[in-house]
Amino acid sequence: MTTPPETAPAPVLAPPRGTRLTLRDASIGRQGTPVLAGLDLDVSPGEILTVVGPSGCGKSTLLRTLAGLLRPLGGEVTQDDRPITAPHAERALIFQDDALLPWRTLRANVELPLAIKGVGRGERRARADGWLERVGLGGHGARLPHRVSGGQRQRVQLARALAGEPRAVLMDEPFGALDAQTRAGMQQLLAEVLRGTGATVVFVTHDVDEALFLGDRVALLGTGGGRAPATPTAPSALEVLDVPRPRERTAHGDAATIELRRAVLTSLGT
Repeated sequence: MTTPPETAPAPVLAPPRGTRLTLRDASIGRQGTPVLAGLDLDVSPGEILTVVGPSGCGKSTLLRTLAGLLRPLGGEVTQDDRPITAPHAERALIFQDDALLPWRTLRANVELPLAIKGVGRGERRARADGWLERVGLGGHGARLPHRVSGGQRQRVQLARALAGEPRAVLMDEPFGALDAQTRAGMQQLLAEVLRGTGATVVFVTHDVDEALFLGDRVALLGTGGGRAPATPTAPSALEVLDVPRPRERTAHGDAATIELRRAVLTSLGT
């Protein structure tokens, strides 16, 4: 009797690997007018870097440059040592406005990056439903965006961004329009959902407590009591600080976290 050949076990798919994002002596802005100049920043693969700073200091400009929506005016902006010159599916961008397509169901919105990649319909649906389940919206896939709350729409936007398995997720104050209770829930959800994805995250926020809860490090941008216009000979202020761990709400009362919070608030002039 012939023994049938053993069937090889199905491969275990590793989570998406994070990517390194780097700025070297970078000058960034619009139409030849620098908003930030002389920037040096290195975001490690898989790191969550939160970015805080006063209004108008260039936080969103930094994020859009990393996304490839704005070309650097000088210096280098790279992903794994390759210049960033245009948007790419490896870098997902999430705004405060949920930007869902109102005529598509929640499931169809989450499926969108998979459809662009050419993933088959059955697999798209299964993966979209899986992500909706993961963000607490299982069973809601057939609903339209206007039929759910703002917090739920942001959950869908997060699911849509991560469904495409980006190597970097760039978030521009995504929870800024939410009430305090919903915002706290979304912060906790984000921390839980990102666990195990391996994605690199750059998260812009005005909320110091949010920055300290989510970030592995926090970047203080354009701080120091007033900001003159950026010039090639006057580098913009940038300081990056490590955030104590573990990532727990109760850690806000730890001495190291209290001291860091005080330093951030002092840097912001508040």
